[in-house]
Amino acid sequence: MRALGIVVLLCFSAVLLPSQVRNSGSGNVSRVPSPSSGDLTFQQSILISGKVVLPDGSEVGEPVAIQTICRGRKRTETYSDSRGRFSFTFGVRDSTAYVDFADADTMGGQAPRTGENRSLQECDLQAVLPGFFSELVHLGLRARESSNSDIGQVVIRPLAPVEGHTISATSLMAPEPARKALEKGKKQAEKEQWDDARKSLEKAVQIYPRYAAAWFELGRVQLQKNDFASAQKSFEQSVAADAKYVNPYLGLMNCALQAQNWPGVVDSTNKLLALDPVSHLEAWYYNGAGQYQAHNFDAAEKSLREGLKLDGEHHIAKLDYVLGLVLMQKRNFPGAAEHMRAFLKLTSDPNEIAEAQKRLQEIDQFSAHLPPPAGNPQPK
Repeated sequence: MRALGIVVLLCFSAVLLPSQVRNSGSGNVSRVPSPSSGDLTFQQSILISGKVVLPDGSEVGEPVAIQTICRGRKRTETYSDSRGRFSFTFGVRDSTAYVDFADADTMGGQAPRTGENRSLQECDLQAVLPGFFSELVHLGLRARESSNSDIGQVVIRPLAPVEGHTISATSLMAPEPARKALEKGKKQAEKEQWDDARKSLEKAVQIYPRYAAAWFELGRVQLQKNDFASAQKSFEQSVAADAKYVNPYLGLMNCALQAQNWPGVVDSTNKLLALDPVSHLEAWYYNGAGQYQAHNFDAAEKSLREGLKLDGEHHIAKLDYVLGLVLMQKRNFPGAAEHMRAFLKLTSDPNEIAEAQKRLQEIDQFSAHLPPPAGNPQPK
């Protein structure tokens, strides 16, 4: 049986940023506090500051995203510096906050609104770094009702003991000028000042050529400029500087996806998943898709099933779709139909629904005319 194409459903976003730690929360706004309610909505700006640290109090070594969660709405306010320190303005008209591409994951796809009234009493704060779980800080308890408020330390802990890491050991050895250039480049990238960001990050790696985190950020900026060849080289430099730093493997995966280089997708995701098999669901998905394109159906099934096992909240619906295609190739038609129907329950995209229904019809046809070989076990 010929391999069925999956390019039409490979629209799950390539991850230009490491996958973010997800927290549950409702996107529904139950009420907007009035001036007479118990929740005080501040009519002036407050400068909130603090420091992100590891459980033993040591420095993280590179920038970390700082998010507020107000009534279920996530917003990336700023990034810490390389020593973990951060500050941002919280207020009624705080419309300048950086809106991260992943901020809408608890809001049904709606972007967070800026310029709206927010109260410290209804807001939490967390640090976001792939592979780590953040302490959730309730701003109503930690922040003071004054123009400046230091909320102290925000602790992040590893999600699981893995061989790879999302904090490069080389970051702790970077000289101060290189750290400052990296921080400047990240802030410029937040504002989509790509050319300025590139120059700052190039300065960082020129000062400290083994700065794995700076090479990775430079590659990200080059991807934004569609300079895929340069991005590939930057990610490779990041890996050369620190082979256990997982982020550049995500970058290499993105470069391979842009070129539809499926062997490259498989290679980069194999290396990533060997270092950290728990923090990057999208790597299991793309590894399975790449193995499928290479007709390595057993390897594809293994990767996709592992992704489904980890994806308890069904963030990546296409895991079921591609697994359905794989099982069709293996003539496990009952299993293929099961996962295709599971995908149909998860997607609302009309094109995806039509495609999956078409595959179900093919499965029915194959089931009628091509029964599985005798003695072949039928895993679900």
